[in-house]
Amino acid sequence: MLLGYARVSTEEQNFDRQIDQLNDFGVSPDYIYTEKMTGTKKDRPVFLKLLEFARKNDTVVISDLTRISRSTKDLISLVEELGNRGINIKSLKESWLDTSTAQGKLMFTIMAGLAQFERDLISERTKEGLKSARMRGKNGGRPAIKQADIDKALKLYDTKKVAIQDICSMCQISKNTLYNYIRQRKDKVLSL
Repeated sequence: MLLGYARVSTEEQNFDRQIDQLNDFGVSPDYIYTEKMTGTKKDRPVFLKLLEFARKNDTVVISDLTRISRSTKDLISLVEELGNRGINIKSLKESWLDTSTAQGKLMFTIMAGLAQFERDLISERTKEGLKSARMRGKNGGRPAIKQADIDKALKLYDTKKVAIQDICSMCQISKNTLYNYIRQRKDKVLSL
């Protein structure tokens, strides 16, 4: 079965072009899922409903990749997840993405390999850059938080009179950092 997915980012946009393309490809209007939501969100309710409905040997058809994936990594993960369930994916714009054909699977594998290669190169360059900086006496990473700022933040937290956001702003630390120090202090007290 062909299942279509059309998405636009804002209320002002419409699905007409995407729906026309899906219909022209042969997707029944009864099986076209539409959603108005930004593509930057991973958990899109209608898309998740489509994925839940899809069965083995179904093909999810999209007008173009930007409708379903936020990044190459996200796309690879999605295609692998669907492939493990026996579900194919086809992009009408990017003809190389058609996992129902041997050529499409090969092209996707090549693209996924190139994406992994790019991530590995970035990682290698980062490690080389850090090594080079250390050889010159520079240590990377975030600057250390001053103990005085931590102490001040914990005292303010203990008063229960200052909002967390205000404590973080005054002491120039993040909420996660504050909560980590609160947790460490609590663990230290419990271990005594």
